[in-house]
Amino acid sequence: MLEEFEGTVLGHRDGHGFVQRDDGEADVYLPPNEMRAVLHKDRVKARVVRTDRRGRPEGRVVEIVERPEQPLIGRLLHEGGIWLVAPEDKRYGQDVLIPKGATGTAKTGQVVVVQLTEPPALFGQPVGRVTEVLGEIDDPGMEIEIAVRKYGVPHEFSEACLAEARALPDKVRAADKRHRVDLTDVPLVTIDGEDARDFDDAVYCEPMKIGRGKSARNGWRLLVAIADVSAYVKTGSPIDIDAYDRATSVYFPRRVIPMLPEKLSNGLCSLNPEVDRLCMVCDMVVNAEGEIEAYQFYPAVMWSHARFTYTEVAAILANTRGPEAAKRKERVQDLLNLADVYRALLKQRGKRGAVDFETTETQIVCDEAGRIEKIVPRVRTEAHRLIEEAMLAANVCSADFIAQGKHPGLFRVHEGPTPEKKEILRNYLRAMGVGMSISDEPRPSEFQAIAEATKERPDAQQIHTMLLRSMQQAIYTPINSGHFGLAYEAYTHFTSPIRRYPDLLVHRVIKAILSKTRYQLPLLPTPGEAHAKLAKRLAARVKAPTARLAKPAGDTPKDIQGWEAAGLHCSANERRADEASRDVEAWLKCKYMREHLGEEYGGVVTAATTFGIFVTLDAMYVEGLVHITELGGEYFKFDEARQELRGERTGIRYAIGTRVRVQVSRVDLDGRKIDFRLVRDGEELAARALRDKGVAPPSGVPAKASDKKRQSRSKARDGREGRDGRDAAGGRAVSPVQALKAAVKSAAGKVKNKRKGPRA
Repeated sequence: MLEEFEGTVLGHRDGHGFVQRDDGEADVYLPPNEMRAVLHKDRVKARVVRTDRRGRPEGRVVEIVERPEQPLIGRLLHEGGIWLVAPEDKRYGQDVLIPKGATGTAKTGQVVVVQLTEPPALFGQPVGRVTEVLGEIDDPGMEIEIAVRKYGVPHEFSEACLAEARALPDKVRAADKRHRVDLTDVPLVTIDGEDARDFDDAVYCEPMKIGRGKSARNGWRLLVAIADVSAYVKTGSPIDIDAYDRATSVYFPRRVIPMLPEKLSNGLCSLNPEVDRLCMVCDMVVNAEGEIEAYQFYPAVMWSHARFTYTEVAAILANTRGPEAAKRKERVQDLLNLADVYRALLKQRGKRGAVDFETTETQIVCDEAGRIEKIVPRVRTEAHRLIEEAMLAANVCSADFIAQGKHPGLFRVHEGPTPEKKEILRNYLRAMGVGMSISDEPRPSEFQAIAEATKERPDAQQIHTMLLRSMQQAIYTPINSGHFGLAYEAYTHFTSPIRRYPDLLVHRVIKAILSKTRYQLPLLPTPGEAHAKLAKRLAARVKAPTARLAKPAGDTPKDIQGWEAAGLHCSANERRADEASRDVEAWLKCKYMREHLGEEYGGVVTAATTFGIFVTLDAMYVEGLVHITELGGEYFKFDEARQELRGERTGIRYAIGTRVRVQVSRVDLDGRKIDFRLVRDGEELAARALRDKGVAPPSGVPAKASDKKRQSRSKARDGREGRDGRDAAGGRAVSPVQALKAAVKSAAGKVKNKRKGPRA
């Protein structure tokens, strides 16, 4: 009998799927016929029955262990007298049949939420009923309504949570200030983005002498004051239960789904200007070399003396006699002190060898109707970096305080590259002739040294991208194994308890250490069987740390198990929030690019794969795929070492950083996909000849007519659709370039097509 295993079904848009095994072994391929009786995210028992022609283990589902109680979102359709819902998430693969009386108030074409009443079977589609009508597909904000349900993001607070929030005071009361340090006369200020509504952190810095007499050295006293959420959100309370369930705030363009009710997040806990607020303070002594020589934590009450924006602070630091500085005259010296300690901390960052690559982040600017007006790069000023370094310093002190206090807590752990990623990176650096590599146990400084040594090369962006991709994702765990990217032996999150649950837990642990007590986690989830189930589901998605240090003395396995469960939960929900945000951004970008079909743009290759190249447009910061069938009439081979596609006949190479010119050829809103085709020299003449002849070029084929042609080769590709045309007889496949050539020859026999590939 073949060995059976358990895992989670991951559906695919093309009808097949995979089982992600609980034991960490390679995913097992499920052909379309096996997928008919299961759904995306089902927990199943399966066995490997053969190896398919691509060398993948192919499985058969033996038993459905658990079907999550999750609704499906899709559009209600009425075809041939039958009501059905086409799932918005194509990984579900099958339309859901809706009995005549189960459509509720929904109308044809509307986006609805469906609850399954009958599961799918080998010879029968799933059946369901409409439980909620979200509205029309083009309604403003529809993409967010879909995403929160698609990814299971909690978006409504419980009645108990809201009732508790309503009962909280509107302002800090005299009784709340007892046993706290009074910092209301210290000119703490907040520095955030223009559109920020909740203010977690405030900062203040002043120069000081470290030591006494002739040996005294110059340094700074740096205060980082963080909103004291734990003063209002008690362990196991209704607000706490909802906050734990969410684990993080989720940020979308024009909308935030907060972790805490608005009365707390934007009111009582937010460090708004010129009002008393409760806070937890990390009070640090920083020397001229940027080393933290001493620190202390204490609860305090503060009064924010100003609400600054990053733009404003950057302008003041750039010109202390400018108009911005004139408006904030009394705070200018404080900002200069902050800039001084920032430069010292930055110096120490360089000494540690922390990884510091400059990457371009984008911001979607929407109009009142929620549609994209433009996509712009986020500019990181000295003010952004100043706040970042201050927060890093406070987080490091928090981690050290918890470790010294021998109290369990959640660390923010980021480990170095896996053996597989190390090998890929070494081969790549060798193939690119970099002349430097990484050791078997690499340090962050090795990555930074490679980045510095290659920053003047024309392919610097390509090299830096590969360095970044070789690293793992950070997680929350009670087992401290350091933060690789920041080059810290211990690191945690302390500075954002309004929007991150791990930070709230860190605050509670710090308070427990200060009061010489022990903090007990809320019983969510209950350690034991509940945790085992949770760990099984999440372990495959969130890698546990490998350098497992000794557990703190005195803790029972049950205690550590609870903290591990909390870490897994918070890590997984952080991923969930990121996925939902990316999904909404992809939707908006697709809607935006539908208005630019047929237009041409310059761009740069951001990834090369076996099935094509991904290109990011210069002007719009939107990424799309140029399928391998669009690269020309020759065979292209993927070079894994160089991470590039190379033409066997011409030697044309497409690698990360290659500049190309593309035309927007197709937008698939449901699939969140944008397709480009390459534009080459001479094609404008060819297209004009076609128009003169009254023949539309291949890129102008209507989407519906072209979809069927594209799909024929899509299943042989890694998840993206081919875009091959057919010759006049409907026989062999021809690329758009070949079609152009043939059409031009017949329309204007004397036209000679000279094709040039893009520069490598």
